[in-house]
Amino acid sequence: MTTTALISLNSPYPFWQLSVRHAEELRSAFPSVCFRFTEERDTPVGIRTADVYLGWSFNAEWLKSPTRLRWTATPSAGVDHWPVAALRTTGVMLTRGYGYHGKPMAEHAIGLLLGFSRGLFDSNRLQTRVVWWKDDLADRFFDLSGQTLTIVGCGAVGVCLAEVAQAFGMHVIGVRRSPPRSEPGGIEWVPADRVREVLPRSRAVVNLLPATDETREFFDERTFRACGPGAVFINLGRASTVDHDALLAALDSGRLAGAALDVQPQKPPALDDPLRHHPRIVLTPKSAVFSHAYMDQAVAFFRDNLRLFLAGQPLNGAVTPTHGGPHAPH
Repeated sequence: MTTTALISLNSPYPFWQLSVRHAEELRSAFPSVCFRFTEERDTPVGIRTADVYLGWSFNAEWLKSPTRLRWTATPSAGVDHWPVAALRTTGVMLTRGYGYHGKPMAEHAIGLLLGFSRGLFDSNRLQTRVVWWKDDLADRFFDLSGQTLTIVGCGAVGVCLAEVAQAFGMHVIGVRRSPPRSEPGGIEWVPADRVREVLPRSRAVVNLLPATDETREFFDERTFRACGPGAVFINLGRASTVDHDALLAALDSGRLAGAALDVQPQKPPALDDPLRHHPRIVLTPKSAVFSHAYMDQAVAFFRDNLRLFLAGQPLNGAVTPTHGGPHAPH
């Protein structure tokens, strides 16, 4: 029987869309596979005769109709928006993408860190309010070289970020539930249950945690209180991993010098949300993974996995019952 692959990768942004070129590349690489490209609204019908599904999201309701589906895949690194348990119960494999999120997210994190360390955000805020603000920056800037960056949820993205931070002369601590036995790239590895021991040494903390029951409000009042005075907090992980009331309190007390959030509890945040108006919070609209190379790399990852699938071999990025938690690559 011919293998049928249903693909629904639609987005308002061209760099997250499957183009005609990508479709032709897949057809050329797999002439024996029947590829169907669909809008999300038509997916419930198409899924019934598909063996493989590649998309941004998946509705558990689609599994209630008879289907021959064997493998679902998402280009995303996170799968908290997928019905993981329902797929596992029905015997359908799920894979996530990895290896191509690291560079744009590392650039985003370093850009935010430089914004704080060089006073760029302060300058933007003060340039229309005061005549001259050089003295303000002299009191607030800090060097990156010689400082410690702690990356919580330090997987593939974190390692990529660590390499860039080390190029600035920073010492990097990687926090995972199960640290690797070796220490690649000179990262100092620490288990997640010891995170509060290393936070006092950290001038900057980057959160890359996925959303799981285990990581809910991982950054709470106790964790922020453990941070060294004047630390900067950056969240590129999931909003559910942060107690935002505790974050605001840490900023107001001066424990934290600033925070940057690429994810917020409400998307978009209400116009009167305190996170929007705090003078030391910078919000970005979940744009850390913006990359013009994204879909080329995502399709290449799927293409490699499809070869493995057709050959009956294990797939890369398979989501297992233990996926998630502070140790997981983002």
